[in-house]
Parts: sequence; C-alpha cells; structure tokens
Amino acid sequence: MNEDSIKDYIKGIPDFPTEGISFKDISPLLADKDMFQKAVEEMGNLLPKLPDYWIGIESRGFLFSSALAYKFGGGVVMCRKAGKLPPPTVNYSYETEYSKDELSIKAGRGDLVIVDDVLATGGTLQATNHLCDTAGYTVQDNLVLIDLLYVQRIPRFHLNVRSLIQYESAS
Repeated sequence: MNEDSIKDYIKGIPDFPTEGISFKDISPLLADKDMFQKAVEEMGNLLPKLPDYWIGIESRGFLFSSALAYKFGGGVVMCRKAGKLPPPTVNYSYETEYSKDELSIKAGRGDLVIVDDVLATGGTLQATNHLCDTAGYTVQDNLVLIDLLYVQRIPRFHLNVRSLIQYESAS
C-alpha cells in the first residue's frame, strides 16, 4: 500500500478550528470503504504483536479501535471524557496547553494497544497511557493514523508511537 494514496484522502483545512491550526480532515478517508479498509489493515500490520484489547480514545479513536478489533481480533475498551461511562470507572485528570481534562475507562487486565486518529502534542495519549496502567492493563503499544511531526510535543513525552502517516509540516 502506498502511503501517499491514503494521504490523498486526508484534507488539510487551514485555520480550523482556530487561526494557525491546520486541521487534518479524515472524513473523505472514512467515507471511502476501500481506502478506510486499507488504512485499518496497514495500521494493524505496523504492530509486531496483536493485543487482547484495543483502547479507543474518544471519539475518532473509537472508529479505528473498533475496525482494528474487527479485522485483527480482540476486544474494544473506550477511553472517554469523565462522566460519559457508567460507574465504576478509573479516572485521570491532566492538563493540556489549552485546558484541563479528565479521562475515564473501565478497569481490567490484559495487553492493549492505545489507538487514536492523530498525534499532535501527545498530552491525551500520554494521559491515556497513565490511565491504562492505573486501571490494570499492560500497554503494549500506541498506534495512530496520523503523526503531526511538526507539532511540538508536551514536555516529558517519551512514548513510542507507531503511525501510518506522518506530516513533516502543516502544509
């Protein structure tokens, strides 16, 4: 699979949602059944070992974690904003550059891969790793569709992240 063919289905939207941000719209990729299927297959093939669970980060991570579980096997565990899952949950509060957030998941055991659509600053991904450890899981890997290499990561970001597509610049 040629990476550029998948990139053709991701549209850059300048100055969205705010000025200076180049939003990566994955809607055209999701809408094309063949390209979406290829993207999911290629994402799964990046992993050396398949997990017991795929942790999808709200909300677009749900799409990819569910598709990966269907294609490669394993269960899906949702990582949601606090208050969106029924109790009992394990919660973790953290701060990003722009806000204070709190994530929740259900406690469990097993190897997992954390899945999201885009890696930018890494704050949510790092918080999800901490949350999964606290909830009893063993984080095996981190997987994203898109890695925005040009975005400065949060301080102390030291995660290994596998990505299908990388962008060196916003354009």
